[in-house]
Amino acid sequence: MDAENHPQGLLPEGVTSPAVLAERLEAHDYLADTGLATACFLALRLHRPLFLEGDAGVGKTSVGHVLAGVLDAPLIRLQCYEGIDASQALYDWDFPRQLLHLRAAEAGGERDPDRLEAELFDRRFLLARPLLAALETTPSVLLIDEVDRADDEFEAFLLEVLSDFTVSIPELGTVRAEVPPVVVVTSNRTREVHDALKRRCYYHWVEHPDFAREVAIVERRVPGASGRLAEQVTSTVQRLRTADLLKPPGVAETLDWTEALVALGTTELEPELASATLGSVLKYREDQERARQQVAGIVQETVAG
Repeated sequence: MDAENHPQGLLPEGVTSPAVLAERLEAHDYLADTGLATACFLALRLHRPLFLEGDAGVGKTSVGHVLAGVLDAPLIRLQCYEGIDASQALYDWDFPRQLLHLRAAEAGGERDPDRLEAELFDRRFLLARPLLAALETTPSVLLIDEVDRADDEFEAFLLEVLSDFTVSIPELGTVRAEVPPVVVVTSNRTREVHDALKRRCYYHWVEHPDFAREVAIVERRVPGASGRLAEQVTSTVQRLRTADLLKPPGVAETLDWTEALVALGTTELEPELASATLGSVLKYREDQERARQQVAGIVQETVAG
């Protein structure tokens, strides 16, 4: 889509600034800071893929979900992993159904090989994987999650698809998106993603939220938590992020820990209970052992403060 010919881009009606978009995001329970709201606004306005990079648990994946809600469009998710290839992301043929059709056709007396081949590679036997499904669905939000887990070859393939939003299927021809999907690409930076893909996108590094915004996120997402508990958990987690841990906790872990404490019926964080529920916030045994010596003191300071 040419931004000059479509001055609103893919922005919803009435969204005229990043601040207005931030209000729409908040209405869908996502509290974005100015930088992220601006990145989302420009990605939609200019119709460019949005590349979000940052530590695990800061809310990158949730951006795809909330944009789908704001745009009232289906979310189509492509979860990347080591070894993923084009057929798993694009399309495949339904071989069992093709075989059943072939047997039925032969039983019915069909002997024309060209006709049989044409029938076998009909669109009804094509299994659309996330990329093809996104091209064929208008409007849609395509979430390409954790692209850093895929290899270089798959990254190059993605770049080709995102460049013109077309796919060539030898048996059927070229599929072109009537309106290209909104694309959100996320990376936890377990490896460097090539510059070519980043240049194709609008790039934004997602920071951990500051204290006030993280407390607001907890209060919004865990309404059963007292204000005091939300503040204590957030303060403790933010202190843990500065510790020497294998995997510092993200916002997702802040929410998990708060939910666990609410489930136990507490309205205030206590050192003994904090130590007993570390499995909600720290997912490595080494981190738990390292933090268990510190967390009691951190919680005592937080409660006293």
